[in-house]
Formats: sequence, C-alpha cells, structure tokens
Amino acid sequence: MAKIVLKQEDKLSFKLNHLIPQGGYRRVDVYFLLPNEMGINPQTLTEEDYFYRGIQGKRAYYSEGLHLPLVQSRFASRMKRSPDEYRVNLNLFAYQFAKAFEKDIRNIQQQIEPQLFYLALIELVDVAKSIIKKFRRNAPADEKLRAYFNNVDNYLSWFSEQCCYKALSKRKKSNDFLDERAEVIGFCRGEAKYRLEHSYNSANTLLDPNRIANKMRLLRRLIEHGVIFKEETQQLGKHQKKIVKGAATSLVMVIVLTLILFAQGELKGLTYALIGVLSVIYGFREIFKDEFNNTLWRWIRKGRPKWSRLLIDTSNKQVISKQRVWLDYINQSKLPAVVRDVLYRRRPQNKQESILLHYRLDTKVSNKGFQAGYDRIQEQIYFSVRPLIRFLERGTGAVYAENDGKITKEQIERRYQVNVVVGLHDDSAKVVYQRHKITVNRSGILDIEAADVFSEIL
Repeated sequence: MAKIVLKQEDKLSFKLNHLIPQGGYRRVDVYFLLPNEMGINPQTLTEEDYFYRGIQGKRAYYSEGLHLPLVQSRFASRMKRSPDEYRVNLNLFAYQFAKAFEKDIRNIQQQIEPQLFYLALIELVDVAKSIIKKFRRNAPADEKLRAYFNNVDNYLSWFSEQCCYKALSKRKKSNDFLDERAEVIGFCRGEAKYRLEHSYNSANTLLDPNRIANKMRLLRRLIEHGVIFKEETQQLGKHQKKIVKGAATSLVMVIVLTLILFAQGELKGLTYALIGVLSVIYGFREIFKDEFNNTLWRWIRKGRPKWSRLLIDTSNKQVISKQRVWLDYINQSKLPAVVRDVLYRRRPQNKQESILLHYRLDTKVSNKGFQAGYDRIQEQIYFSVRPLIRFLERGTGAVYAENDGKITKEQIERRYQVNVVVGLHDDSAKVVYQRHKITVNRSGILDIEAADVFSEIL
C-alpha cells in the first residue's frame, strides 16, 4: 500500500513525500480545516493565489537503497559511457551520491552511543573516499566535458566536508574519541586542500560564507538537471473562461437594455430624470458585471480540475507523468464520510468554526521514458503557511499567577490549530487517510503532531 510522509520543512512550510511506481496511478487529497478566526476565505485568499504563492513541488527519479556502497556499485560504470551521455550520467551519479551521503549521515546521527557513532562515521568516510577516488580517476580529457566534471567534483567535495562537520558539531568533544574525530577532520581538511589546489573557488568566494553557499546551491541545481523533472503547468479552461465572460457580459447587457427601454417608455424624451436613471443603471452594471462573471465562472468550473501538468525528463525530453490539479473551497458535506466522522467525533466545533480548503492531485506515471536503473519517481509537495498566517493577530495579553504572595506576569501569544487530513489512493480499492495537527502563530509553524491514521474501502 502506498505511504505518504508529512513533516515540517522550515518555519513557514511543510512537505509531503510519496513514491509512485512506473506505470502507476496516484491520487493525493489534502484537506485544510482553517479556523474562521484566521480570516481565510475566498475573498481574502483565492484558490489561484494560494496555488501560485503557497504550493510548490519537486519530482525526480528515485531508487531504493540510497546508501553509498549501493551508489558505488550501481553508478561506477556510468562514467564509461559515450560523451553524449556523459553529462546526464555524471548528474545522475552526483545526485545519488549527495542523497545517499545525506541519508547515511542522518542515520549515523541517530546513534546514541558515541563509540557506535564514530565507528559508523569513519566507515562512511572510508566509503566516500573510495567512491570519490574512483570518480576522479575517470576525469575526462575533453575540455568541454572537463567543465562539467569540475563543477560536480567541486560540489561533492564541499558537500561531503559540510556533512561531516555538521555531524561532528552535534557531538560534544570527548577525550575518548580524539583519534576518531581527528580522522574525520583530516578527511575534511584534505578535501578543502584539494579544492584549493585545483582553484575551484576564488579567494573572495572562500572568504565569504554567503558567496560559497550560494555558489554551491547553483552547482546543486546544475547537478539536478536531468534528474529533477521539468514541469509544464497549464491553467485549464482558458478558452472556456472567455466564452463565459462573453456570455455573462451579454446577459448583463440584456438586462441593462431592458431597463433602458423601460425607462424611456416611462420618461418621455431626454430629460434630467432619464439621464439620472441611465447613470444609475450603468453604475449598477459596472458594479455587478465582474461579480456576476466570477460567480458564473466558479459555478461552471466547480469540481473540475483547474490545472494540468506535464513532468518531462530534461535529458531525453520524454513525458514521464501527467497530472491534474484541483484546489477549491468546499462545504463540510463534501468531506469523505470517514474523515468527517473522525474530525467531528473529536472536535465537533470544527463543523461550525472552520472553512475547508481542498487540494487534490491526480498523477498517472508513464511506462516509457525512464532512465536506466529507475522504476519509480519521488514527489515532494511543499505547502507554505505564509499566505495563511498574514491575517493573524499578534500575540497579546498576559497570564498572572501568585507565588508566596508575589504576583507574577507572563506574556502569552495567540496560537491557532489547523487540522490537515491527507488521503492517499492508488490502484487498490483502499484509501488511507492521515490527520495532522499543525499549530501556527503569526511567525510560522510551531509544531506538527500526527494524530489519526484511518482508511476507507471504496
């Protein structure tokens, strides 16, 4: 059964992760229960505004077992292919190396025992040394290809060093493991010396942490070329919207002309009274024309997808996946029955005090066009809370307490709880839902707590 992971990305966003197999289908539903006191509604935040400002995604190839030894065995042979494929294979190798190293470092940091931590870290560094050594041994002679190689070599060297330093920074320095710590630091110093000897970065860049970090972000984006899919998003119903606008304008004009003819029949000749009535009629026309057009458009498009998206492999230009996207404010009655039961059994006030925003994403993955060695894609969807919290009140007030006759005062902040229910439906007949409670204030996300996991048989 498909699995989805929701976790906080930064202070202002959270992300959903899930995997879709080659040739598979996936539907993701995200229901936001926003308290009315947050001030979110179709007038203050339209669906289009939140889609373009608050929702982003990253889709890429995914391979199981992202660990350095597997990367070594799987991608070592890629460097021997034709020059035309060199850049693609180079990027695939570098992307997998970075993801695997990052994942292994995370696993090592979970080790509580210092001895196990340092043993695992040194073992990982040894594997990284071996892979990097073989990688550099296959440096191309062609100057054009050499430029691609240098960029990747520069990034992987810096990235490995930074990951090791980060891991060490989270451990207290202990006299019992000075040798192990020195060995890891020696690897990092060796990589820094290597980059300096090859003049990968200018002196000014090395002296400014911001410049070196920004340069490495750029190199990371270049590496992701060919791995991260190109997205072509198109808003649906553009021609239909023009027809609706024309029809709405025609209906309004019919009403206006009818009122004008009636006014001319009642008020004989061109009089000040007739001019005043015509002015009022045209004033109301301008007021209600756009509102009538928007209402008619929302009624016609209700329940239909608003955007379509193609995911394209940037190297072979193949369409890997097609997606349809919905984003609508919905009534409580539109919630799936099982979701409604869980929410209102625990928090019945949500039924009256929340507004519902529903995001739906349907994905169909192609059977063709995949790069060799991959059989699934990973989708990461980022939801920003910035557009949702801009109307929130700042924390005001205080709580008073007494202790031995002394009155103390403690400032408080206002917090809001947003229920987010994620539903996942693939080719099976079972839909899995997961509820999370997200606590926010005007500054951003304070906490994300997983609450319920339940399912529904279709």
